[in-house]
Amino acid sequence: MNAPRISQLELYRYQINLAPHLPVAKQRIDIRHGLVIAASLTSGQQSFVEIAPLSGTDIEGVALSGFSHESLDAVIEQLTTLLPRLIGSSLTQINEILASAELYPSAAFGLSLLALKLDGGFDHPQYDYAQSMQSKIGLFYYQPDSDLNKLRAKLAQLDKRSYSVKVKVAQASIEQEIKYIHQILELNPKLKLRLDANQGFTPEQAIEFLACLPKAAIEYIEEPCKTPAENQQVYQALKIPFALDESLNDSKYQFDMLEGLTALVIKPTIIGSINQLTGLITTANSHGVRCILSSSLEANLGINDLAKLSYMLTPDETPGLDTLSSFSEPLIDKQGQLNKAVCVLLQRETISEATINQDADLNQASTLIADSEH
Repeated sequence: MNAPRISQLELYRYQINLAPHLPVAKQRIDIRHGLVIAASLTSGQQSFVEIAPLSGTDIEGVALSGFSHESLDAVIEQLTTLLPRLIGSSLTQINEILASAELYPSAAFGLSLLALKLDGGFDHPQYDYAQSMQSKIGLFYYQPDSDLNKLRAKLAQLDKRSYSVKVKVAQASIEQEIKYIHQILELNPKLKLRLDANQGFTPEQAIEFLACLPKAAIEYIEEPCKTPAENQQVYQALKIPFALDESLNDSKYQFDMLEGLTALVIKPTIIGSINQLTGLITTANSHGVRCILSSSLEANLGINDLAKLSYMLTPDETPGLDTLSSFSEPLIDKQGQLNKAVCVLLQRETISEATINQDADLNQASTLIADSEH
């Protein structure tokens, strides 16, 4: 029997409002834009994948900086050229085409994930979404309208098995954020802090800030400063380990073991294909550095897939995916179907009837030959 082929590909653009606004480093966004590819095989199987570069503009119309280098329009242009080449291809041929194409990181990740899904790579029960999300890393950040009751309510929503929270820092005054973090620890003293500064501190500011917090409560701080040398300066002063996040967004990034480096916080959408992702994880782990998958503020389709991918590639780590609460609508509904109320169809490519009939004839011939041999 012939291997299944891609029979149809649809490219959708989605737009979902966000409330409250989501932080992108020190910027804020109130709308998430992205893409969905819906793929069907000649066998009848269908899969969806989300492609959402973290780029565009913030609520003030200023371009987002420090994350995806490609624009959504550039990805659309690339995909509209590539998708017709994939029609009629087997899964083996798809992987060969993707390996030879020079794709933007978000497109490379999404298409390699689509190939994995179509090949049944997410079907094994050990990759069940409910299992992979047994605990979540809650996302916290100081807001001017924050009060103790709101904070208490948010902490109460954490899974009882949660042991860490991520706290965005270097966004308000040092005094405000120190007070906010102490309130978190007073309400739940067992929590460990994953602080995320988005390269927002000078070494002096980072040292001053961290010195005012209980060292034992800090799991690590992500990117306290702009350069690796400055991050190491902070570590040498306080012996508080750091993680890298934004540094990985540089297309020229190569893993280098640094004093004080304890983790890589990896946004797969920004890294590229699953092969690139697994290579980075393998290299970091070989140096004793943890790898934690993190969202690029995807909608629920992308978050679900990242949760499963985390369970596959980093089973001992809880991914940082607690960003869905701001999305006003789901991208994929409870029945696993695309929410077309937030989507616009951009392109549809379909295999020809002649190709389908040819496959049917070949399958019938294979069956007749097999029967005659018996």
